[in-house]
Amino acid sequence: MFIEILSAAGSTAPQNQFGFWEAMEQGGVIAWFTLAVLAIMSVSSFYILFSKLFEQNKVMKQGQAARASFWKANSLKEGAAKLEKNSAYRQIVDDGIKAEEDHARLTDPVEAHDWLHGSLDRSQGLINSKLATGLPWLATVGATSPFIGLFGTVIGIYRALIKIGIAGQASIDAVAGPVGEALIMTALGLGVAVPAVLAYNWLQGRNKRIAEDLSDFANDVLGYISSDGAVKPSAMKGAAQAKPATAAAAKPAAKK
Repeated sequence: MFIEILSAAGSTAPQNQFGFWEAMEQGGVIAWFTLAVLAIMSVSSFYILFSKLFEQNKVMKQGQAARASFWKANSLKEGAAKLEKNSAYRQIVDDGIKAEEDHARLTDPVEAHDWLHGSLDRSQGLINSKLATGLPWLATVGATSPFIGLFGTVIGIYRALIKIGIAGQASIDAVAGPVGEALIMTALGLGVAVPAVLAYNWLQGRNKRIAEDLSDFANDVLGYISSDGAVKPSAMKGAAQAKPATAAAAKPAAKK
């Protein structure tokens, strides 16, 4: 789309002599190679953006489902059965249960809290690492694509200077093509870099929120295991306390 806009802008020139494709043809192999590299970077950036966005939305929905149903179960295994099989939150619960079972088999005494905490941290690290895949490429595209465009710009200006030297004068006809190619390369480099940087920052922020939710959930699982089920999230405690209070208030009303 960006190329079409540039092409349409150049089509107003007489006989379309200085349009986008004409400038690229004048640039030769180097111009086409630079354009191909920037196109690959742009397409891959948008692919990563949409694929990671889909993955993040999936994990966020899993978190909502875990908060809604998991802590209503009578045990961790029963709660884990209510979660999706490949859920990130199911993985944390399964790893917590396995760590509790493995701790009983240790011959060297290790404090249970430290053992469980380390196991849950590793579980979170694996999930966060998976969510972060692809983001370094976005950062690379955002950092390098302006310089790749600048490379095309330098080549275009160099060709313009050669034409000036051959013609012996700096006429518009002699330099319009190379200069136009140089400016197009600069614009393309920026056009690839800006979306990549914005996507990187946005996805990083969403990953941070997901990591915080996973950390809170893992801490709740750790507290539940360490207390043999006596400690649950405060929201569930408040709901459990509200029900008896409501029932107690309803009994006198019923007697009256």
